[in-house]
Amino acid sequence: MKNTLVFASAIGLFITSTLATASAFPGQRFTKDAKVTLAQARTIALHAVPGGKVMKYELEREAGGNGLQYDFEIKAGAQLRDIGVDAKSGKIIERETEHAGKDKD
Repeated sequence: MKNTLVFASAIGLFITSTLATASAFPGQRFTKDAKVTLAQARTIALHAVPGGKVMKYELEREAGGNGLQYDFEIKAGAQLRDIGVDAKSGKIIERETEHAGKDKD
């Protein structure tokens, strides 16, 4: 019985740590330096692309703005929009549009 309890606890710990890792996003290690949360940045980016759907996102160090930005790839109709939100001020500092299925140059 004791061995079963220890085994079950170990499995629970493994599942919990796996789920925590799965919910991580690229650049999450920089969130301690951001004043704007991912949820806030997502709202700002989606406001810039009404009816859009977030396809990808990340937090990265960039030369523009305050040096840290959330990048969102948002699909709206046949277009993909890249929206950069400054992670310290919440201002949109990048907007690019491309057609879905086409690579950026």
